[in-house]
Amino acid sequence: MTTEEEMVAESRFGMTELDELPEDLRERVGVIARKSGFVPNICRALGHRPAELRAFLDYHDALMERQEGLTKAERELVVVATSGANHCPYCVVAHGAILRIRSKDPHLADRVAVNPWRAELDERRRAIVDLALSLARRPELFGEADVARARDAGLTDDEIWDVGAITALFAASNRLAHLAGLRPNPEFYLMGRDRGGEGGHDGPRP
Repeated sequence: MTTEEEMVAESRFGMTELDELPEDLRERVGVIARKSGFVPNICRALGHRPAELRAFLDYHDALMERQEGLTKAERELVVVATSGANHCPYCVVAHGAILRIRSKDPHLADRVAVNPWRAELDERRRAIVDLALSLARRPELFGEADVARARDAGLTDDEIWDVGAITALFAASNRLAHLAGLRPNPEFYLMGRDRGGEGGHDGPRP
């Protein structure tokens, strides 16, 4: 494959279309497509490994759709901050769109993605992002002091686990996106940018 072809390809390893997926995944991803109006490219990219796509969707939904602990906007904040730190364009663009919708703030995702260490955030969001960045970027140094700072900022142990588990899942997602050279769906770029982040729905998954 030439460099020019790589620039326009959505994935280095090809894409599996919705009608090519096994029936259970076709139904499951079809729900996402009907809700958002398109199939997120991560689903198409993982489609050639159905068992891995199922596992990814299961873990994604267990963490990102959970009702207890962090709010859904705070969960997306963790994804955008760590994906920005890991320089993952796909996850920054895709989850930046969802964060705009769920936070109803058209500026938050961009601020955090550009420099999550220096983005202006309230105390709770700052604690969430700092904890996530510590685990994402210097895991060999992560320890009790990081957890203690999060507790001092008011995060519960359940919320701290949320931050860590989401950081871990999207570390894997970031690296898979890098491996595949995965490009974001064009639809993600404009989602949630009008009227303070209103988008008519709660955002696509995953």
